[in-house]
Amino acid sequence: MILFLYILGRTIPLYGIDTSVFSHQSVNAEELLMQTIGGDIYRSSVFALGLSPYMISMILVQIAMAFRDNKKRAAVSPRKMNRISLTITLGIAVIQALFHIQELKFAVTGEQLLLAKTVSALEMVTGVMLVLWLSERNTRYGFGGRTSLILVNILDGIITTLSRQNLRNLAVPLLLSVVMVIVITIMENTEKRIPVQRISIQNMYADKNYMAIKLNPVGVMPVMFSTACFMLPRLVVTGLGLLFPTHPDIIWWQENLTLTRPLGIIVYIVILYLLTIIFSMVFISPGDLTDQFLKSGDSIVDLHAGRDTKRYLTRVMLRLGFLSATVMGVCLGGSLVLQMNGGIDSSIGMLPSSVMMLTGIWYNIYQESVVLWEYDAYRPFI
Repeated sequence: MILFLYILGRTIPLYGIDTSVFSHQSVNAEELLMQTIGGDIYRSSVFALGLSPYMISMILVQIAMAFRDNKKRAAVSPRKMNRISLTITLGIAVIQALFHIQELKFAVTGEQLLLAKTVSALEMVTGVMLVLWLSERNTRYGFGGRTSLILVNILDGIITTLSRQNLRNLAVPLLLSVVMVIVITIMENTEKRIPVQRISIQNMYADKNYMAIKLNPVGVMPVMFSTACFMLPRLVVTGLGLLFPTHPDIIWWQENLTLTRPLGIIVYIVILYLLTIIFSMVFISPGDLTDQFLKSGDSIVDLHAGRDTKRYLTRVMLRLGFLSATVMGVCLGGSLVLQMNGGIDSSIGMLPSSVMMLTGIWYNIYQESVVLWEYDAYRPFI
């Protein structure tokens, strides 16, 4: 029901827009990539902004919290964090809606145009709040949390691409997609095992104890957040363009800070690398793991507890984060470069990247379903 409501909302057009413009509009690589965190592919529905404002706010909150020490972070309750995130999300949604209505084509003019733009902006902001509510419901009662809604966006992009191309044009992209499925599946199922000595285990299994870290520590999540983070400089440039429409430097940045130009591709890949490494260090924190070892009395084999352990785990997470970012960066960067040079159609060029993200999200949903299935399979002894 949650997914049905989300899909339904993506089909409801904004008030007063000219829908005939979007029905014949071609899509490029940037629009397909932005669709993963946005709503419909033409961004003309009430869910046009999708989860992008929330993801941008989460990045800003995480950056702000990263500069605080552990004691100050612990003093902030989850409820307060949620209120802060929602407030920032609302502000970003308003800004994005105001900028986005400037790009839309409306079927009305004159005084009705101002009314249509106002109503459309309110619809987009309301749509963001509704999408957040649906994702929260899915987190509590369904599978995959917020990524299930992103899964719908990716599937829509893939179906749109496949329906508009013939099999001959799809041969190479489909082959690359199969390769990406294999690579992501291997990375999700392969782990680095670090031998751990636990003081509570004194038997034949003591030598078989280890700490496991996936080769792809945070999955494909950085790809979606990189897309949201890439929108931040775009918003700034767009705002400056509205204030200074004839300034040559601003016009140059507007033209080049896109995913169809070399500058935009380089900025996006750099953001992907940074976020992948940062997320790896945050979600599998070497500092927190070291503190846990110190409190429990356990240790990594042949390493002193404390500073040596933290340095070792930091090096491990940096290497794994760099490896994960390289794999995803090669796939995304290769697709973007191919379509930029005209070697392949824009929509087809993003197919391997979409399949890569789809594989990562679907594998996490599969793991979650297996855990819940096995949990429900337990029966009480009495």
